[in-house]
Formats: sequence, C-alpha cells, structure tokens
Amino acid sequence: MPYSAEVVRRARARLAQAKEDRESENRQHLAEAYARVPRLKEIDIQLRRTMAQAAQAAFLQGSDGRELMEKVREENLALQRERARLAAENFEEGYLDDSPICASCGGSGYVGSTMCECLRELCRQEQKKEISILAGGKETFSQFRLDYYPDRIDPKYGASPRTIMERNFQNCRRYAATFAPSSGSLLFVGGTGLGKTFLSACIARTVADRGYSVVYETASHLFGKLEKARFSPSEESRREADKFSDCDLLILDDLGTEMPGQFVTAALYNLLNDRILDNKPMVVSTNLNVDEMARRYSAQIASRLHSFQRLTFVGEDIRALKNRGY
Repeated sequence: MPYSAEVVRRARARLAQAKEDRESENRQHLAEAYARVPRLKEIDIQLRRTMAQAAQAAFLQGSDGRELMEKVREENLALQRERARLAAENFEEGYLDDSPICASCGGSGYVGSTMCECLRELCRQEQKKEISILAGGKETFSQFRLDYYPDRIDPKYGASPRTIMERNFQNCRRYAATFAPSSGSLLFVGGTGLGKTFLSACIARTVADRGYSVVYETASHLFGKLEKARFSPSEESRREADKFSDCDLLILDDLGTEMPGQFVTAALYNLLNDRILDNKPMVVSTNLNVDEMARRYSAQIASRLHSFQRLTFVGEDIRALKNRGY
C-alpha cells in the first residue's frame, strides 16, 4: 500500500513532532518532580549506579559474581519500590511515566525496515485530509439521498432512475467496502449533477480509511500536473506525477472537462495502459458517451475505458433540484 512521498513526509513530520513533545513533557515532569521531592533525584542516581554495578558483576566469575549480582538486584528493586511509592504519594497516576510515544518503534516510525502501525495510521490520516481538500467536502455513503431520483419508470431504461441509482449506490458501497489491489475498475457515465462526483468521493474516503493509498484528482488538475512534470520537470513535479501510477486506487473525476490536445490524449493513453498492465484499479467519471470519447481522444482510449465496469447515472440534475428548493 504505497503512500505518496508527500503523504509520508507529512506523516513523519507529525510523528517526529509528537515524539519531541512527549520527550519534552517527560523532561518537564521529571524536573518538577525533582524540585518537589528531592529524594526522587537521589533514587534515580542510585538506580543508574546499580545498573553499572550489574554490568560489572556480569564479568565476574564464580560465587563473587553471583553474590554481587544478587546484592545489586535487591538494591535496585528496593529503590524501584521506593520510587513508585513516592510517585504515588505525590503525583497523579502516569505523571512520571517516561514510556516512548510508541511501544513498538519508540517513535521512529519503523520496526526494522517495516513501517510501524503508528506511522501508517498518520499516513492514513494525511491521505484522508488530502482527499477531503481535493473532493471539496466530507461526503459519506450515509448521506446519499435516493429521493432525489424519480421513482417513475423510464422507458429508455425499463426501470426508474431511483431503481438504477440504488443499484449503482450498492455497487459503489460494496466496491469500497471490499476493495483490494486486485479489484477491477469502475466507469461512471452520465450527465452533470447526477452524483458521480459524490459517490467517487465516498469511495475515496472509504478505501483510504481501510488503509489503501488513494489519489483523487479532477481531470484538469491531473493533466496539468502531468504536463508540468513533462515540460517543467522538478523533484516535486515528478513526485506529483509518480503518485498517479503508484497509488492503490486512482480516482479521475470529470474526464472530458479538461482542455483537449495531443498531450492530454497521449498522457491519458499512457496512464490507462500502465495501470491496466499493472492491474491497478481506477474509478473514472465522465459526462461523455462512447462515441464522444472516441472522437475526443481515440478509439483505443475509449476501448480501454469501456473494459471497466460501467455504471450509468440517470435522473435529473440534483444541483438544479436543490436550487428549486427540493
């Protein structure tokens, strides 16, 4: 589940700050404790001395070493008991707890070469924050309203828009809840204001919340970033471009609203082809039909997009309905 370099950078910065804050708080508490109960400082000095004596005893042979080790052990335990008693009598529980911010990694973020769960959770949070900014809201499946879709039969589809959209909604929710890197791709097709962006954002948040790396971009922003990486290369622009191919799930919203051109067509073909060959899922939403996609881009691009599971969005423009007070 590779997160983008920027997401990991922000998560590591948060973990480092949290570690520093914890250590600073521990030092402050210890200084205040020493000032209030001077005996605690004496005990800590004696405890460090017993640790040095224990290390020395380990090198002694025979009964002398065993006797010294036992004496040091008893002294150490007595000091620990006295310290615990003084802490309980003078401070609230946990005040002198100097445990690291994470018991598994100590706050480094890694156990060996494996990312620790504490850092992974921060990556998830940073990714969800990024998705919220890009999607422009906090859409969830529970907020989706089927009552905006007409319940009367549409002869064109042989079913009501509400029935069709309920099926789409269930498909999207199931896709997000069971997402895996081997999941297939989805293509949302339909007019404006029918819920394509809303359900795309719901999928993004649910999949990200389950720990997968998700990139959500509108078509105009995505192609702008790819163009910048191509013609104005920098480390930052390359990182931006790489995340589109590296992420577990790429959500491309509003395909067809970007400025057309040869670069866009070539970039879209390469993006689709690379992710299909790598078996990496996508969710693409567009207002274009099959013929329009073939004319705007190419027959090869239209063919690749229509190998995705297609969900047709129908009904009336929900934005217009809301403006009319529905």
